[in-house]
Order: sequence, then structure tokens, then C-alpha cells
Amino acid sequence: MRQGAKTAIVSAIAAAMLGAGGYGAYSLFGSDSKSTTAAPPKPRTVVAESPAPDLAASGAKSFLAAWSSGDLQGAAKLTDDPQAALAALTAFQQQVKPSAVTLTPGQPATAAAFASATAQPSGAAKASPSAAPSGSASASASPSASAAPASQVLLNFKSHVEFAGTTNTWDYTGYLGMVKMSDGTAAVNWAPTVINPHLGAGEQIVTQPVFNPPTRVTDRNGQSLANFPSLSQILLNFQQNPPAQDPADAGTGVAIVDAAGKNKPEPLFTVTDPKPGKPIKLTIDANLEAAAQKAVDEQLAKDPTHKAGMVAIEPSTGNVLAVANAPATGFNTALQGKTAPGSTMKVITATALLEAGVDPNATMPCPSTINTGTTYHNDFTDEEPNNTFIQDFTVSCNTAFIKQGLASLQSGSLAKEAADVFGIGPGWKIGFPTADGSIPGPGQSKDETAGEFMGQGKDLMNPLAMASVAATVESGTFKQPILMAGLPQTPAARQLSPTVLNNLRSMMNQVVTNPKGTATPAMGGISGTLFGGKTGTAEVSSDPKAPTNSWFTGYRDNLAVCAEVLSGGFGADSAAPAVAEVLKIGNAG
Repeated sequence: MRQGAKTAIVSAIAAAMLGAGGYGAYSLFGSDSKSTTAAPPKPRTVVAESPAPDLAASGAKSFLAAWSSGDLQGAAKLTDDPQAALAALTAFQQQVKPSAVTLTPGQPATAAAFASATAQPSGAAKASPSAAPSGSASASASPSASAAPASQVLLNFKSHVEFAGTTNTWDYTGYLGMVKMSDGTAAVNWAPTVINPHLGAGEQIVTQPVFNPPTRVTDRNGQSLANFPSLSQILLNFQQNPPAQDPADAGTGVAIVDAAGKNKPEPLFTVTDPKPGKPIKLTIDANLEAAAQKAVDEQLAKDPTHKAGMVAIEPSTGNVLAVANAPATGFNTALQGKTAPGSTMKVITATALLEAGVDPNATMPCPSTINTGTTYHNDFTDEEPNNTFIQDFTVSCNTAFIKQGLASLQSGSLAKEAADVFGIGPGWKIGFPTADGSIPGPGQSKDETAGEFMGQGKDLMNPLAMASVAATVESGTFKQPILMAGLPQTPAARQLSPTVLNNLRSMMNQVVTNPKGTATPAMGGISGTLFGGKTGTAEVSSDPKAPTNSWFTGYRDNLAVCAEVLSGGFGADSAAPAVAEVLKIGNAG
């Protein structure tokens, strides 16, 4: 559809107007009233000779008149492939549902004009009628279309299509290739382009709901997110892949669709106008996003090697409230990183030990080192032989967790705990591509398993995954993170028992409130009904002098936040202070 055709925001057009009828049918053979046996009719075939201009114009006029009047069988019989033509014209009538079609004969046309009219967005053109075998609109050509016409006369026509309930009319220029038949008449060389110049083989013209595009992407309160560079790729993703819209806002459009569903619809015309577009509302909170961005930017400002990522989640819903990276452009550490989480993994290890029957107040000695093939040590040199389980969690004793983990758990225990309770594993679809957290399953060596208990070895996480772990502890139920309300959320297999959950919350609270807690200094001045966290210091090299990654994940009431600062040192040094800045603001809802 070219001139005059309204091409707003259509979505699909019904399969090619096909028809059948008796208009313009020809009596090909006379009958002798004196003869008792009629000779069998000879089939009409296309001949090499092109029709004379007047003959071509007359045949085109008859075809267009039949089609305009609704005599689809008659129109089909005026083509060189009545069967394919009837199917196409009927489909157009049934799927587009025009209230009236007015087709006006035009003038002789050139191949160049036809090629221009049929050009696709890619610049390619549909096959010219002069080059297409008759019956090309059908999967199987009829016998009368067994050979391509040697020569034809190309004519254009004006199509004026009306629809009930609207004053919008669809106007476009169509094209007919007229060939000469063996009975001396002129017929339309049938091709999908007869219906509309843009229609090709394997395509259909349909009517479908059409919508105005979303106006913008906003936060959960309708505030603009345009000034947050860490969100630029997320915003672009939602703009390019908008969510399903309210059917009540739809208009109706005509478009060409690929019958196989492989290509995007080609809009042709808007029958009824849709309502104005609405913004896409994300779960992000602009105030928390600003705080998160400031927090990670401060870490990068301290040291250009301190690249950082942070994610904030609403535990009660799984809604992602903030995603911030420093630098703000480039790799998305917050959502797509895959690094060892250090001792933040002890939240999952502690959960598994609690479910294995280890009491929080049971004695769990903390030796200075432990050797499982690799010699593991703590971030402090003192031995604490009388420590309890909760004390080891508070000061983050690696050796105690390894020793107790090897005694109470098996290879693969953490992976199962993480998946069943915390939903860690493949399949998260938050509304933007993310890297899944992963923990090795059964079959690891004793040494490999030992490292996993303290978040080293093959444990791989990112701030999104570990923020979700903290959110699950706060709420008691895993809610898969999402960036837009209403997206599917895959549940975890089970919840923790009230006893285990309360014990775990008590242990995480000690980390941020006990004078010996690794995050207590960073969390000074913060309080909450439910308040807890865990620091992490992740080694990334066998070189003991190599910088470590700083982690912290924690929650304050209905807000969970995790940060990772690459080369940031101890968890208490960089990540915990960054998270504290966001937890202080809280989730105002």
C-alpha cells in the first residue's frame, strides 16, 4: 500500500483476498443442437503471444468489476489459475472483512513501477508477474498454470477498501499482469501480488489488534528513569520488546504476516485507531536507584579497579528495586557477573547445616587452619576452640564451616539447598538477560566441596542472585526477581521450617549488630524489625597477595540489597558500606 494508505501501527492483514464466482465466465465451446454427443472442452492455456492492449484492458476491467461486486468465482475464472485465485480472493474477503471494495482500472505500467511498489523494507522486491509462473500464490499450481507466460501486459489499478464502523479507507495502487489465453481471451496472470503488491508466496493478509507504542519506561511510581545510565540497556530492552498491552486499548489493523510465523508482520493500514500509548512501568524505584548508583560510584571513585554492581529487591514480591553498576555503562556486573561470592555463601551453608540438625548454640570449634588437600585459613589468626555455630557465623570462620560441613553435609548438598529453598539455578526470566547462579552438584572432591562451603571453588554468583538469597531469608519465601510486575515467577520447591528460618535470621542479625559481627561497624545506626546480613571476601587468585572481591548481602525489613566490589578487599571494607547507604533509605513502597 503506497499512496493514501494509512500506515500507522498495523499488525497483520488477512491472507490474500480470494474469490470465486461466475462473473466474466466464458463459453469456450459452442454446442450443436443437432449433435447428440458434445466434444469434451479443451483446457484454456496461456499462449506465448501477448494480448493486444485493448484486449488486456478489457480483460482487466472485467476481472476488477467481478471482484468489486463480490463475484469472486467470476473473478477467479478470469485468471489463468482459477483455483488459486478463488482461494486467495475468498481468504481476503473472509479475513480482512471489507464492507466494500472499489477497484478502478488504471493505465499501462512498467516493470520498474511494479518493482518499486513491491519493494520490502530490506529493499528486495516481490517476484514480477511477468516472471512468476501462474498459480504462484498456491502451494501447488493448477494444470492451467504449468508454464510461465512468455509475455504479458502489465496494468495498474486503484483499490479503495472500506470498513464498517469507521471512515478510514484503505487506498493503494495494485498491478495486474494480463496474458493471452488459447481461446483468444485475456486473463489475469495470477500471483499473490494481485491482492496487494506487498503480498508474497507463503504470506497472508489479516486483520489483528494494533496498539500505539509505549510512550516511555518509568519507575514503579511513574518517575522517569532516563537519567540512570546503569538502566539504559534495560530500558532499551523493554522499549524494543514491550509487554502485552490491554486489549481495551487496541485498534484494528491490516498487515501481511508470514504464514510460518517466522517474520515480523508488515503493517499496511489502520482500520480503527488505537488509544494513545501508555508508559511501561518497571518495578525500579527511582530514589533507591539513585542511592544505589551513588553507592557504587563512590567505590569506583576510591579506586579505578573497584568496579562494582548492586541489586536491591523487595522481598515480599521479588520486585527488583534497583540495579546499579560502576562504571554505569559496559559490562553489567549486577545482573550478568559470575564470580565466587565468598562468605556470603555461608547463608546457604548455614541453612543446610541447620536443616541437618546442627543447633545454633552447639559448640563448633574454629581452628586457625584446616587442610583438605588445600590449606584453608580465616581472615583472622586466632583459634576459637569454644566457638558456637552462631559465633562462627558472626565472625565468618571459614575453617569451622568447612569442618562442620564435611561432617554433616555431602557433595551436592549446597546445590540442592540453594535450588530447593532459594530458587538458585537456571530459568530466571526477570525481564532482562541475566547470568544464573550456580553451585556444583554431587561428585565433587573433598577439597572442592570444602571450598564451596565458604563460597570459593566453583560457586558462581552475582549481586542479583545473592540479593535474592537475602530477600528469601527476610520474607521466608523465595520470590523470583522480576523487573516488571506480572512477569512469571517460578517458585522454589519448598520453604524453611519456622524454627530454621528464625535461627537463620538470628544468625544474620548477629553479623550486623553484635560487637564482633563483621558488618556491625558498617551498619552503625541502622535498625529494623528484620535486619541481618553477611559479608564475603572472595579470593580470585592463588596468589595470596592478589586483591580480593568484596561482597555483602543483607536486608532491612522489606528491602534486600547485595553489592560486589571487584578488588574491593574484605566484605566489610567496601561492599558493606555501599549496601548500608541503600538500607538506610529503606523501602517506602
